[in-house]
Amino acid sequence: MRRHVLAAGALLGLLYATGPAPAVHAADAWTATPAAGGGSRPGSGGRPYFYLQGAPGTVFEDRLSVVNPGRAPLTVTLRARDAEGTWIALASRQVRVPPRTRADVPFTVTVPAAAQPGDHPGALVASSADGREQRTEVRLRVSGPTLAALSVEDVRIEDGLIRYALVNRGNTTLTPRVAVAADGALGGELLRRGAREMRDLPPGRRIELAEVWTDTPALDRARARLTVTAGPGVREEATATATFVTWGPALGLGGGAAALLAAGGPLVVRHRKRAAQEEERG
Repeated sequence: MRRHVLAAGALLGLLYATGPAPAVHAADAWTATPAAGGGSRPGSGGRPYFYLQGAPGTVFEDRLSVVNPGRAPLTVTLRARDAEGTWIALASRQVRVPPRTRADVPFTVTVPAAAQPGDHPGALVASSADGREQRTEVRLRVSGPTLAALSVEDVRIEDGLIRYALVNRGNTTLTPRVAVAADGALGGELLRRGAREMRDLPPGRRIELAEVWTDTPALDRARARLTVTAGPGVREEATATATFVTWGPALGLGGGAAALLAAGGPLVVRHRKRAAQEEERG
């Protein structure tokens, strides 16, 4: 890919290509994807997203390909979004695509001279008059030192869920994998769930997540542990505790139940109506 500013005529022009459009699932389902032959990686044809990498001050150029396989003209509105949307300049904010035709819309990504190293995500969003949208990621990496760092925060157990937050503290996009386990104070493993992959987490982003835990104990003090990894060198753990009490069994345990409650941690109570109470109400 050439790394310089587009000539004025090229920037303002839409490059049309006639002939058969790529195969789509429905006859009239238009698409907006990276044009073939672009990108800063070898063999970037059929790209699922734009990938750009270079030093501060670089100006990248690429094209978004809008395909109309239908029998009627299509008008699509384009806009840039996300953290670095202001770095993206489109040749046109709106494009009209004739039937069975493709329109390649040029755009540039200008990296400020003072841009910080690391990943700077953006996106191009195409929308039609019927409300349909297609979003194409623009993954930009600015050259320089990178840092992969992640924190696990606000872990708590409530309402049959283990809630927590993941925060990307570094400057590279991470794909966290989260494993969950829980043990009881009375002994034994209460929960174990192998690591599962979460969605990508860009630098500086925070996401709130929850793990479902429906088979919580009737009477125990549980300690839940989250283990989060995100590639080499990134591993974090966080814990939370909660005391579970079901009043029926607890009343029969006397001092043992009182000792368990005194151990501390949030109290999660399950109410079970006794038969005597039901009879009194009857």
